Amino acid sequence: MEDAMNLSLMNMMNSRWNKMRLISIVHASFQTRSLYNDESALMKRKPDHQQSPADLLSRFLSIRNILPRCVQLVQTGLCQPYSVQSRTELGIPRLLTSPPVDLLTPDEEMMRESVAKLAAEKIKPLVRKMDEESRMDQSVIDALFKNGLMGIEIDAEYGGTHSTFFIANLVIEELAKVDPAVSVMCDIQNTLIVSLFRKYGTKAQKDKYLPQLATNMLGSFCLSEVDAGTDAFALKTAAVKQGDHYVINGSKMWISNAEHAGVFIVMANAKPTAGYKGITSFLVDRGTPGLTIGKKEDKLGIRASSTCAVHFDNVKVPESSILGEIGKGYKYAIEMLNEGRIGIGAQAKGCFEATVPYTKERKQFGKRIFDFQGMQHQISHVATQIQAAKLLVYNAARRKEAGLPVVKEGAMAKYFASEVAALTASKCIEWMGGVGYTKDYPIEKFFRDCKIGSIYEGTSNIQLNTIAKCLEQEST
Repeated sequence: MEDAMNLSLMNMMNSRWNKMRLISIVHASFQTRSLYNDESALMKRKPDHQQSPADLLSRFLSIRNILPRCVQLVQTGLCQPYSVQSRTELGIPRLLTSPPVDLLTPDEEMMRESVAKLAAEKIKPLVRKMDEESRMDQSVIDALFKNGLMGIEIDAEYGGTHSTFFIANLVIEELAKVDPAVSVMCDIQNTLIVSLFRKYGTKAQKDKYLPQLATNMLGSFCLSEVDAGTDAFALKTAAVKQGDHYVINGSKMWISNAEHAGVFIVMANAKPTAGYKGITSFLVDRGTPGLTIGKKEDKLGIRASSTCAVHFDNVKVPESSILGEIGKGYKYAIEMLNEGRIGIGAQAKGCFEATVPYTKERKQFGKRIFDFQGMQHQISHVATQIQAAKLLVYNAARRKEAGLPVVKEGAMAKYFASEVAALTASKCIEWMGGVGYTKDYPIEKFFRDCKIGSIYEGTSNIQLNTIAKCLEQEST
């Protein structure tokens, strides 16, 4: 059977056009799965148009298991010829092997449209009520789970959507256009909680928690404390080993999703003498004796997202509740926050889209506000900033999926997008005039919501520090 398929492929290669399409498929495979990890080997191989059919067939067979996805990329236009001039120079069509980062595949576009529809129908009617009551409506949480948006990267065997990190960021972006509070809840669930379980959980931990996280359980990430905010690893929460279990004591602050969470990933120091290298991740179920949820913070923005203190008073957990390795909690936190920052950076566009239509309807001095050149310049400037932020976010997400470093790119995306969100919200209120300052329109809420972007999951100054460190390392 395999020999017959190989012969068929070789026959196909006799056609110059089919050779081009096979090259395109091979390119798509490496483009989407980052199989070229050895740069030296990549530099040494001959250009595709100079390779023999046998060479191409060998490469083709090495990626056969992901062929359907590669063919889809070719068919949907992500791998296309360059110009006529290029085709003439090479004798065969030249391939576009690096498509624009914001060019979505059919799967990605379908998810984006589905989430936009869900947000408009199920979330938008409740936004004002949830903000005023400072409470996430249970129907919104249920809708997110029902539509597979709380376990986007969880494998199908656990009941998850079995999708991608990039799609998770698309979901966060579309939710944020309607209510950033909802997107934050979804972001934490997918980029922090689920990611930690998928990457470091034991089989028993995955079997127990992933099916619930995909269908009905929120998770909460407990790191910050009163004296450990930006200096997160100065935390005082301790876990003392007693026989085959640990006893956790301490308090956490500013914990998102705490009001509804069914499981808490708690960073506690299991070996204080080792400093931050004693920090370990523990899984603590809601209802465990000694765990209590403190008062909910009365926040300026993202009010529907619960933010509470969480207290641990002689909380006893088995040794099997350790997530990953002892003393590696600080490492896990850094890794997940670097990736989570990409998602936070996706929350910038809703305010702009809610405002510009108003400028095209409102008339002053006999013409639309939008028709004044001064307004056009301002709107164009903000639109450019939003697009730049979007490309930073998308590029960081694509790099993460390709297995490439994202520390610098994630920090840049989070820093820039949070700054752009603040600029956009401020400008939008000005463009709306007096009505923008009232609660009759959603603009004032976006204005309140966006400020947290420069604070949580690493302040803007911390992002700049991270970027500077990366630049210094690159120059040595």
